[in-house]
Amino acid sequence: MNRYTTLIQDGLWNNNVGLVQLLGLCPLLAVTGTLVNGLGLGIATCVTLVASNVTVSLTRHWILTEVRLPIFVLLIASIVTMIELMIKAFYYDLYLALGIFIPLIVTNCAVIGRAEAFAVKQPVDRAFLDGLMMGLGFTLVLVMLGGLRELLGRGTLFDQAELLFGEFGYGLKITLFENYRGFLLAILPPGAFFGLGLLIALKNAIDRRLARRATQPFSLAITQQQTS
Repeated sequence: MNRYTTLIQDGLWNNNVGLVQLLGLCPLLAVTGTLVNGLGLGIATCVTLVASNVTVSLTRHWILTEVRLPIFVLLIASIVTMIELMIKAFYYDLYLALGIFIPLIVTNCAVIGRAEAFAVKQPVDRAFLDGLMMGLGFTLVLVMLGGLRELLGRGTLFDQAELLFGEFGYGLKITLFENYRGFLLAILPPGAFFGLGLLIALKNAIDRRLARRATQPFSLAITQQQTS
């Protein structure tokens, strides 16, 4: 059970793709103008990570070491192509909004990195969980950054949610600031860098606080021993 707990913690927090590994920054910064765009690309990336990890784990005994990287790229490209065609068929407006960044999932270092560094050495259950947690961790960062930029830039959340949720999405839009003129920098590319920097700083601050809390009982025990 501890092995699975470690995979969950690493994927969601300790080794988060976007906040710690700093991989996949091109789509992370480019499509997060809105929360919905970030969520859409996050789901596509998560599905790719899970499918590629499982496929690599299942076929690892039949892939020669000398040619495994080209084969991994071919497998990932096939998976991404299927996902792209499904999005184009069922979520065409979202497909137009995400544009080139759906096929560019093939070049996301996080996807090929997990296949090469983890899935090729692990059984299917661990490979599946690793892909799922890494994907969810990346999706979480996409959603948080997209939500932050949309909130500051437009004063709304879940704008254009119908692109992902259909008719149901029209009722999801939340307007937090009426007659808000917007903060242009937030929705421009520089705003993505500032937003990601704030999220990384927040994570580092939380980590430092947790580390101090973890050392306090130990320090208190030493102090009590010295005074007794």
